Amino acid sequence: MNDVWDELQWRGLVAHSTDEAALQEALQTGPLTYYVGFDPTAASLHVGHLVQVLTAKRLQQAGHRPLILVGGATGLVGDPRPSAERTMNDPSVVAGWVTGLQGQIAPFLDFDGPAAATMVNNLDWTQSMSTIEFLRDVGKHFSVNRMLDREAVSKRLATTGISFTEFSYVLLQSNDYLQLHRRHGCTLQLGGSDQWGNITAGCELVRRVDQRTVHALATPLLTKADGTKFGKTESGAVWLDPELTSPYAFHQFWLNAEDAKVVDYLKAFSFRPREEIEELGRQAVENPRARAAQRALAHEVTALVHGEEAAVAVEAAAAALFGGSDLEAIDERILRGALAELPTAAPADRDVRLAQLFADTGLAPSLSGARRTIGEGGAYVNNLKLTDPEATLRDVQLLHGRYAVLRRGKKSLASVSVPLPQ
Repeated sequence: MNDVWDELQWRGLVAHSTDEAALQEALQTGPLTYYVGFDPTAASLHVGHLVQVLTAKRLQQAGHRPLILVGGATGLVGDPRPSAERTMNDPSVVAGWVTGLQGQIAPFLDFDGPAAATMVNNLDWTQSMSTIEFLRDVGKHFSVNRMLDREAVSKRLATTGISFTEFSYVLLQSNDYLQLHRRHGCTLQLGGSDQWGNITAGCELVRRVDQRTVHALATPLLTKADGTKFGKTESGAVWLDPELTSPYAFHQFWLNAEDAKVVDYLKAFSFRPREEIEELGRQAVENPRARAAQRALAHEVTALVHGEEAAVAVEAAAAALFGGSDLEAIDERILRGALAELPTAAPADRDVRLAQLFADTGLAPSLSGARRTIGEGGAYVNNLKLTDPEATLRDVQLLHGRYAVLRRGKKSLASVSVPLPQ
């Protein structure tokens, strides 16, 4: 087997593990079967989940067999959050989310060959258990004292309190490990470091019930340079679903990675070899304005999630917005996603003056300021210089019949959208 352990260590993907020497030996002598779980608490995964998806892919590339668990049972309950109880979603909604998340994860893995991945759903073994079976076969092996000491539980007890439902979540997840060990010979669970208590509880349950030693590996929670949570923007989470976060916005998120963190992100989210990442890191230090590392990161992750064609398209769209290529050649869906990231005006008709739109979108401080910008030659509409301060939207060839890109100078952009003619 490939020495995947050293690779994971170098990429900064090992925050915690059970017996390191034993796990390293198991990875070297494998193949072993491992699992990583995702709870369907929303309609899409976000970029934080990508760490687990891509780490699972790295292990599979090294010859190990992945089980991808999307929790139709645990998703009905929800892992305790530090702040408040989760909303109980309707079972039919959760079932739809299970299918959606499975579809998002599947393209990253290989479902054929000796290390073929398998999709599993913990509802398959949980829904048939009676309450008495669950209490006797699982609950008997857990100490309430230790459960109370878990960080998520203790925080909730000190603030808003916690329901028995969420308090019992750790039993459900631990039973998943036991069931996957029995059904598939699973001997490793992978997850984020915030799940370490749940993961090790599963190891302990397997040891107590089946007298077998199994392994656990937790990846670190990635953060921004200031220590705040990674994967959030002003508009919320960065989703993998293109309907929730457009490919353009997704690409821009990675393109805006901080210089201090971009190498960490390249290690965790890209499959570039060590030499390339180290060279990109050197460039980030010596010539940060070129943003070569961010461009490499943004292209690769966008291509991984949305496909190479989409990655190329959003890069072309970004270039076109700033005058580097033809705006009219941009696919409407890509253009719409790009324009959604800009200040926008939506006039009711096409008789509005373009100068007024520069003011309305904030590209100019006022109508007189917009006229002054036009007079000085600094105003552009769809990359064409605007020279007439009295020109209206009707004088412009709109993109796809309804869009206009306003630009002041080289970098300040806004967009205009009008209804299509009837």
